[in-house]
Amino acid sequence: MPIDLFVFDMAGTTVDDAGDHVASALVAVLEGAGVRVTARDVDPVMGIPKPLAIRELLRQARAQSPDAAEVASVHAEFQAAMVDFYRIDPSVREIPGATALFRRLRDAGIRVALDTGFDRAIVDAIIERLGWRDVVDDSIASDEVEHGRPAPDMIRALMKRSGVTDPACVAKLGDSVSDIDEGLNAGCGFVGAIVNVRTEAFLASSPAVMRVQSLAALPEALARAGFALPAIGIA
Repeated sequence: MPIDLFVFDMAGTTVDDAGDHVASALVAVLEGAGVRVTARDVDPVMGIPKPLAIRELLRQARAQSPDAAEVASVHAEFQAAMVDFYRIDPSVREIPGATALFRRLRDAGIRVALDTGFDRAIVDAIIERLGWRDVVDDSIASDEVEHGRPAPDMIRALMKRSGVTDPACVAKLGDSVSDIDEGLNAGCGFVGAIVNVRTEAFLASSPAVMRVQSLAALPEALARAGFALPAIGIA
């Protein structure tokens, strides 16, 4: 079956996050709120809308739910830090070959879209910094739908905007459990997960999800899944 729409996650999947910048920013803003968390604490909430992630981390640390005003304040600090990071930090770069892969998919007639647990301000900062305005067809942020990951709202909105009606013709790739659940909940015909410490345990019990060792290995993973995709590669 052909793929008509390919939905990619951003940080950690197509945008390099080898320095764990997203997790580090969450740790920092929570410390500013008087809560100490570690990167290990942050791992389970990676990929979900960041206000929800912040609310859950505050709740876990204090054993009580934070008020909405505090969540909004902490999230505003996170947003500002990440926008600044993606606009000016010299380490910001794509996962090697991402742009070439987007172009090859589009040349094959497949629409390329980005979705994320970030909000629109951060998404725009990344797209502008990496020069992706002309190499992706669409993007959607978690603050633009009623429910972010793991709900399927973002993928369904992208499908509607793309004119794709059959989720079996949609592919999803991400690097978090919420990415995987989003793809499964949307009924995507192909759901792939970048293998890492967050996804490894989930993948062990999820045979329907394709293990993808790296972005460069995606074409091989698609072939193993039996998708009629023209030969592509990372140029």
